[in-house]
Amino acid sequence: MGLIGSLKKAFSKSYKTISVAQAKELLGSGATLIDVRSAQEWRTGRAPQAKHVPLDRLRTSTAGIQRTRPVIAVCASGVRSASAARLLAAKGYDAYSVRGGMTAWRQAGEPVR
Repeated sequence: MGLIGSLKKAFSKSYKTISVAQAKELLGSGATLIDVRSAQEWRTGRAPQAKHVPLDRLRTSTAGIQRTRPVIAVCASGVRSASAARLLAAKGYDAYSVRGGMTAWRQAGEPVR
């Protein structure tokens, strides 16, 4: 592989950014949803099936997140979930980030508790 190919591979996204609808499809197929927001944000409302794994904790441990299932990360707007998905993908997970985060989740009319 040449230099250009190596650079493309090094800088290519190792995760996928998906819509709320695509996230719901994956969840229906057994994917895990993790919410990487802070505890304070988590308390303001979350997707019912989400596990709370703040991004700072995810940086040090992926304990409890099954590697055999796709993992979907969600945050407030999609920035931190992209970081989480990139980190998970680098550790061998099939990782996704929800475009627009919980803002998009709410706008799509999905349940929040």
